[in-house]
Amino acid sequence: MKMLVRSGASHAFVRQAETCRSTGSSFIASVLEAVDRQISLAPLTSGLVRAWTGDPAAAALALRVNGALHALARRGSLPHLTDLYRGDHEDFDGAIAEALSQQDAFIAEWMRYPTQTNEVARGAAIISALMAVAARRPMPFELLELGASCGLNLNLARYGYRLGSVKAGDASSAVQIEPEWRGADPPSAPVSVVSARGVDLNPLSAADPMHRERLLSFTWADQPARSQRLEAALQIAIAHPPQVHRGDAKLWLAQRLAERQPDGLCRAVVHTMFLQYLSDRDRQDIATMMAAAGGGATAERPLVEIGLEWTTDRREVQLRCTRWPDGESAVLAICHPYGDWMEWRGF
Repeated sequence: MKMLVRSGASHAFVRQAETCRSTGSSFIASVLEAVDRQISLAPLTSGLVRAWTGDPAAAALALRVNGALHALARRGSLPHLTDLYRGDHEDFDGAIAEALSQQDAFIAEWMRYPTQTNEVARGAAIISALMAVAARRPMPFELLELGASCGLNLNLARYGYRLGSVKAGDASSAVQIEPEWRGADPPSAPVSVVSARGVDLNPLSAADPMHRERLLSFTWADQPARSQRLEAALQIAIAHPPQVHRGDAKLWLAQRLAERQPDGLCRAVVHTMFLQYLSDRDRQDIATMMAAAGGGATAERPLVEIGLEWTTDRREVQLRCTRWPDGESAVLAICHPYGDWMEWRGF
């Protein structure tokens, strides 16, 4: 039976290449363009692409393939590919063709799982939002993260930040995050995190070498600073293991919101690049759940939701914060997808 070709997935590599080039990664763009030209050499992988259902951009389909190729390059089993990723030559088509033809099964298996960058630079957006909330009403936070991956951003209070002219966090940390800042400074308010828990369908562990390798493979090879920052965050996570539960985010969140919230503690539900992987129904269910929980919030037991997510048309990434009991919602900033820059707007 002939497999239906879905136009969205069939052009996913070219479209993602355009996005990568526009966000400063010409190398990954060239990799994905070569994949688009050579993918027929990998029948299992190309079959998955042709049969893909849903939005390939939201599923980061092309970046899954790049992650598999980067993993192979890091392992060194395909020297021509390894040399390409090291920048030793520019034979993209030759190296990618060899990898697709020889490692089709590995790439196809890798594609079955979503990307897990766990980009700690996005912590700058979350800490900025927490500072904005704390500036309105100083109170320690309980963090609940949806789609926490390895839980590296649950350790955000252990990192240092420079946000415009504002310094925050731990100045002595091995992880220092300084996005290019646009607009006014965020409010300078201390942030105290008394507990941090997360959930993920397939959580990774910083203590597992294979899990560390998976995260590092999803960083872009022409952005070594990201890899270095990730490696430092992984070492912090080994010393201070994040509390990440395996399970369905919607069910886990319902259980956490049903728990008694102490007076004088702000409960903060956070998520970064998470909603795109959910169905419309699940997104709506979480929104309804948050609104219902917000209806029970008080000045002494406030609830906030902080999300760093693509807009539905994928034109920009917004840092949005909704606060209860008043229900005020605002886009605090427009951000680079991986945290390279932030344009602050505030409440």
